Amino acid sequence: QVQLVESGGGLVQAGDSLRLSCAASGNTFRSYAMGWFRQAPGKEREFVAAINWSGGTTRYSDSVKGRFTISRDNAKNTVYLQMNNLKPEDTALYYCTLGPGIFLYSSGYRYWGQGTQVTVSS
Repeated sequence: QVQLVESGGGLVQAGDSLRLSCAASGNTFRSYAMGWFRQAPGKEREFVAAINWSGGTTRYSDSVKGRFTISRDNAKNTVYLQMNNLKPEDTALYYCTLGPGIFLYSSGYRYWGQGTQVTVSS
């Protein structure tokens, strides 16, 4: 069983930066792809970014490309999401997820964290 714990969310102003972290338990972290999704109130959960097991391949949604960067440290069982130039529309609950590969849809992933709230004021 894998457990994912997100941290780093908060309340910031437009244009600010935040770095989210997701720590994974277990010994299988380095074998799996990791992803970040987000869900705003009244909206469906949407793909944000993903990274393969080695960190050599990444994917981003068009809405965050150029502003967000996903990375991982397999020695620390941790994946990061660096978010720069935040916008009010980035406000959402951000979830970390783990799966067998990079997928743009949530059903491709097997394990999920509880989420960390990011709120961006204008």
